[in-house]
Amino acid sequence: MKNFHPTGNCPVRDVLSRLGDKWSMLVLTTLSANGTMRFSDIHKTIDDISQRMLTVTLRTLESDGLVHRKVYPEVPPRVEYCLTEMGTTLMPHIQNLVDWALGHMDEILTSRETAKG
Repeated sequence: MKNFHPTGNCPVRDVLSRLGDKWSMLVLTTLSANGTMRFSDIHKTIDDISQRMLTVTLRTLESDGLVHRKVYPEVPPRVEYCLTEMGTTLMPHIQNLVDWALGHMDEILTSRETAKG
């Protein structure tokens, strides 16, 4: 594979470990589909996620530069989240992965059953 270096500090492994957690891809796809959203709206859309886990996931994605957090100086405070330009450029690649997974899920499940014996 071109430009792939399977070392301990491989950037691909780092990105995939982040995106491969339980919630990051759901948060990213939710923001991609809906645009700018408030915390409560994201939480309603992804109803299985706890408020704490959503907070942690948003902070992590923000620290990676994929999500932008905007705080408005209002009372009560209003906070909105959206994808950054970098986050937006990631979405076609996530969509390709989603399409691949959907197209091969039956084969994957069959293979898993076969491997179980």
